Amino acid sequence: MSTTDEQDQGVWLTQEAHDRLKAELDELVAGRPAMAAEINARREEGDLKENGGYHAAKDEQGKQEGRIRQLTDLLRKARVGEPPKTATDAALGTVITIAFDGDEDDTEKFLLGSREIAGTTELSVYSPESALGSAILGAKPGSSVTYTAPNGKDITVKVLAVEPFVP
Repeated sequence: MSTTDEQDQGVWLTQEAHDRLKAELDELVAGRPAMAAEINARREEGDLKENGGYHAAKDEQGKQEGRIRQLTDLLRKARVGEPPKTATDAALGTVITIAFDGDEDDTEKFLLGSREIAGTTELSVYSPESALGSAILGAKPGSSVTYTAPNGKDITVKVLAVEPFVP
């Protein structure tokens, strides 16, 4: 599956995760006037070259604006709803159990979905954009996939099971 296909597919979120993210976005947007007032107050303290409070407020504003853009984009692409009821291959909203090549006892069980769901489940969550997530999309139990880890090492895993996510 190509990156374009993944983007067209959207990001799957539970209703709870969507509501939590929407509330965070609304709070950040509502806080914009207070942040602007803080920057103006710090600006009036004097020389901007040596005004740590002003620079800290500007940095914080940049972080908040970045998060607003991230949440806006995520919520725009989000497919909200129940996870799939059945699962025959690795897809968004499924729980996947893998074993690392050469060590069938070294298994990992994770949810394939948005990392923003992480607060709503005890499972690890892998994004479909991650190295493992993109390699495993569409894989069926019994198949092996290889992906390149962030450290540049190729890792092969065997898909042991795919099941629907139960929130």
